[in-house]
Amino acid sequence: MKTNQHLAAALLPVAALSGLTGCSKQKKAERPNIIYLMFDDLGYGDLGCYGQDQIETPNIDALAERGIRFTDMYTACPLSAPSRCSIMTGKHTGHSQIRYNSEANKRLADPEALFARMLADSTFEGQYPLARDTPTIARMMKEAGYRTAMVGKWGLGNPGSGSMPLDMGFDYFYGFVCQLLAHSYYPDMLWENDHRVPTGNQYMPVTRRLDPGADPYDIRSYDKFNQQQYSPDLMYGKIEKWVEENAGQPFMLMWTTTVPHSTVQAPEDEVMYYVDKLGEEKTPVTDGGWYYPVLYPHSAYAAMVTHIDTQVGRLVSKLKELGIYDNTIIIVTSDNGPANNSNSPMEYFKSGGPFKCRKGWGKSSLHEGGIRMPFIVAWGDRLKGTGVQETPFPLPAGGRIERHVGQFTDLMPTFAELAGVEAPENDGVSFAPILLGKKQKEEHESLYWEFPGGKGWFAVRNGPWKGLIQKAKTEDAKMELFNLDEDPRESNDVAGEHPEIVAKLWQIMQDSHTVPEGLLPQFTINLPAHP
Repeated sequence: MKTNQHLAAALLPVAALSGLTGCSKQKKAERPNIIYLMFDDLGYGDLGCYGQDQIETPNIDALAERGIRFTDMYTACPLSAPSRCSIMTGKHTGHSQIRYNSEANKRLADPEALFARMLADSTFEGQYPLARDTPTIARMMKEAGYRTAMVGKWGLGNPGSGSMPLDMGFDYFYGFVCQLLAHSYYPDMLWENDHRVPTGNQYMPVTRRLDPGADPYDIRSYDKFNQQQYSPDLMYGKIEKWVEENAGQPFMLMWTTTVPHSTVQAPEDEVMYYVDKLGEEKTPVTDGGWYYPVLYPHSAYAAMVTHIDTQVGRLVSKLKELGIYDNTIIIVTSDNGPANNSNSPMEYFKSGGPFKCRKGWGKSSLHEGGIRMPFIVAWGDRLKGTGVQETPFPLPAGGRIERHVGQFTDLMPTFAELAGVEAPENDGVSFAPILLGKKQKEEHESLYWEFPGGKGWFAVRNGPWKGLIQKAKTEDAKMELFNLDEDPRESNDVAGEHPEIVAKLWQIMQDSHTVPEGLLPQFTINLPAHP
């Protein structure tokens, strides 16, 4: 998928890594710390620095002003587990082991029975695992001498599978192993390393509803769902403590927050701030399916994002206090596009930003709103400067803008180059030169996606051209073609005008699609033949 075959990352010169000149050859380069903050279901347009004008994110916006906003950075898949698989392995979904969300154990039909079973048996929770010997970004960084941690959501294996965070290269883990249990922000249990620890909250499956006869417009009717220990706060406490303990050596922290994935929940005073700002909501969610009832879904969503933004500000202050802020790279992004369910106000907030944002165009789709991510990189003041480029759509002023086209598969080779080590085989292209003030010589020839959800999806981007197949499992499968420079909203299918480009993109799909031995049936999808 790159201009050249994968090249192992070479050791960088001392001056390039340290940002200094005239250093002694004997002095070892100071390798940067890396903090990777990944929201869960946050849209391209949900941050102020990407155009959001109702949700307040001043601390992330401040990072953008001192760093770089990428306009064309993509997730590798529009759904949680496969997106995380690609981040961990550097493989796109034509090569990866996990291409869809799938439980490690068969999901029970009765939701109450399912949650009771997971409570009684920790090995029953969790999603399909990675193979035990999988090379991962965490293993790579650990072998490079970095301390490694993940705080947040895992979603890539169940207890006993050999695919828990510590198995895959992390020195420390705290948070949710199972995506289903992460639907509650007031859980009774979280994982710390290899065991479950109580939070102080009561057991409350997310399928519980309002009490019989409760007034759905009375905020007190929802008290039982909002308990004392808010999981983002528990997680942030662990993050700050871990950073303090590891400030004296290079570290990589993956902060995989569950915000703003449904159920949308936040401390009441923070929700009411947004109720005052946005106004009363007339349609409370009383039956959210696999999510709790919510009185103010819009305000709760906004409050959740601002809550994490506030924690970003606290973490930046802590890094400065510890004297490591100037050599810590902070990346802010999301795992996939915004959801469409009873809890998620994607249309209200225009979460897709410049891209279409409605049912079928966000999460679980290969439209731009489902796969193009906000992506901010800050590194003290090292990245501050010009470099603003024209974009097909307006972005707020402030900071550098970079139109490099990339994908989350790029994280592995980029981190390897910054750490001065060789990366395992991967489908990525390092964008470290951009961060080091050098010319980005290597670029992707194309980006590739496949997704077995719905009626089956395939997509490829080659320069400004995007080929999209939406109904790969049906006889109506055809490729739509869009020029993203001229039509980022994917409104005008020009496939009929450019048959030669359609044929080229179909061939790229064919070359990129593989079905490894042992891949689960729910992860597979057949590429239709070019008509």
